[in-house]
Amino acid sequence: MLAAERWHKIVEIVNERGSIRVTELSELCGVTEETIRRDLDRLEAEGKLMRSHGGAVCLKDNQPELSYTIREATNLTEKQRIAREAARLVEPNDRIILDASSTAWCMAAILPDIPLTVLTNSIRVALELSSKEKIQVISTGGIVSSRSLSFVGPLAERSLQQYHVDKAFISCRGIHPERGISDSNELQGRIKQQMIAIADRVILLADFSKFGVQAFAQVADWEQIDTVVTDEQMDRMFTENIRELIIAR
Repeated sequence: MLAAERWHKIVEIVNERGSIRVTELSELCGVTEETIRRDLDRLEAEGKLMRSHGGAVCLKDNQPELSYTIREATNLTEKQRIAREAARLVEPNDRIILDASSTAWCMAAILPDIPLTVLTNSIRVALELSSKEKIQVISTGGIVSSRSLSFVGPLAERSLQQYHVDKAFISCRGIHPERGISDSNELQGRIKQQMIAIADRVILLADFSKFGVQAFAQVADWEQIDTVVTDEQMDRMFTENIRELIIAR
């Protein structure tokens, strides 16, 4: 593969997925990670993408919502680790929210069959929990988003307003130290805003690729987030910055 072909392929992948790691690009393109880093530096200088911690992110302001199959496969190992840590925060008889993120689905898959009430707008999460007899599952209803397999829109938002929960577990498309939490579109952003509004404690689930990213729709400021569960690939300085923002609330 010629260098120009590789650059074109990298931009296509980043625009399709929204973000990707250097290690994965190295495997996909069949070159060293150092070569990929130089490629990303060049492409960033040309205004075709933006470097992030350990990879690159799309520059499009209004990124389309990724299909569930793409999100499910992206950074899956990190999402599973985050899900395991988040599941430890759930206690018997908790009332919790799980959003329609792939990380929340990973969490639903490993939740023990204990007395819980789970409110969700995710079709996948509801189906995953349906076989666990001690868990009561409440689905919001609403307009079906075929890309995320979730319920969105006014009906879903009004449904959430009827409840109060102990903990909300949500993910997002972008996390920025100054601009807070953001998502790919307004419909998903409004649902997550409502989830945050009815929860005593908000736990943000985010792998390293989300950090430093500003997505299209604003979801929340740092003062609305209580806990962040991330993976070990997250840059230490960025992690400390986020910790200070949460402590300073």
